[in-house]
Amino acid sequence: MTVAPLAIIGAGIAGLACARALVDQGRAVQLFDKARGPGGRLANRRIGETVFDLGAQHFTARHPTFRRALSAWRDAGLVAPWPTRPWRVSADGWQPASAAERFTAVPRMSALARHLAQGLDVHTGQRITALQSTRDGWWLETESGAHHGPFAGVVLALPTPQAAALLGPVAPELAAACTQRPMTPCWAACVRFSTPLPALDAPAPDWQTAAFLTGPTRTLHRAIRNHTRPGRHAQGESLTLLADVAWSVEHLEDDPATVADALLAAFAAQYPAPLPAAECLTAHRWRYAQPAAADTGGSGYRLGADGLALCGDAWRNGRIEDAWLSGHALGHHLATHSADKENLHA
Repeated sequence: MTVAPLAIIGAGIAGLACARALVDQGRAVQLFDKARGPGGRLANRRIGETVFDLGAQHFTARHPTFRRALSAWRDAGLVAPWPTRPWRVSADGWQPASAAERFTAVPRMSALARHLAQGLDVHTGQRITALQSTRDGWWLETESGAHHGPFAGVVLALPTPQAAALLGPVAPELAAACTQRPMTPCWAACVRFSTPLPALDAPAPDWQTAAFLTGPTRTLHRAIRNHTRPGRHAQGESLTLLADVAWSVEHLEDDPATVADALLAAFAAQYPAPLPAAECLTAHRWRYAQPAAADTGGSGYRLGADGLALCGDAWRNGRIEDAWLSGHALGHHLATHSADKENLHA
């Protein structure tokens, strides 16, 4: 008897980790994502020869299960330690920052998503707008009116507000769980300069990232020098500027050009030397960037009736590590239970 595949909506790190755990244990899976490629907040933007990481910039590896996966990625040359020279900016000026060891994918964060997606059945450019349960199983309806199915179950690896919108008509209890896990936005600006930034002779001549603890109305949260990443040294001086959460909420509906100007001005106000001319300046809005609060209890995922399930960083904490652990744990759970829909219930 042929077992119907499982559908995963969302091909970010959680959805990909869930799919990998299922496929590695012999389950058929299809992934659907509205973007042009997998990765979610591991996305990057290329402007000419310059590559900007737009969302997650690096990640920690604390949990033993994730560290085992990280070890394999390091052996394959997929990830490397970075940043090794983080700084923080406060009322006392620029100071070195002590932090846990962090890693980045090489040469860009999206490389990790492409690696996890290898061999998977990923349907990109597919915005799912409705779920329907039939006697044959679950069907997915896309924005264009196409239907995909039947599936034995559906995993929603989405930001919780997007998951709630899909689940409301078919699983109000899971939709309610999503509303209890709100997510916060983040604006990200990308700026490429005509020449290198003036070196800071003291104290940070070769800084890689800077966390801003004070500043004009707390506009800026972090600045990242993209060309200091492993594998990116050939590209010119370029920054990703991440906005403060509260500022992002207040300016959520501003146009990208206004936001980009504001973030660059906030950086210039705290950089101890005049900035060179900006050759390119743009901004990207992450409406759902990370959970508003950590969820440290439970399994790290949620199960509902009739084969529905939820995973993602909202069900643990906001880190890349948490998203992977959530998806991996859910995939392992589903793979070790019967393919029959009734046995996928909570």
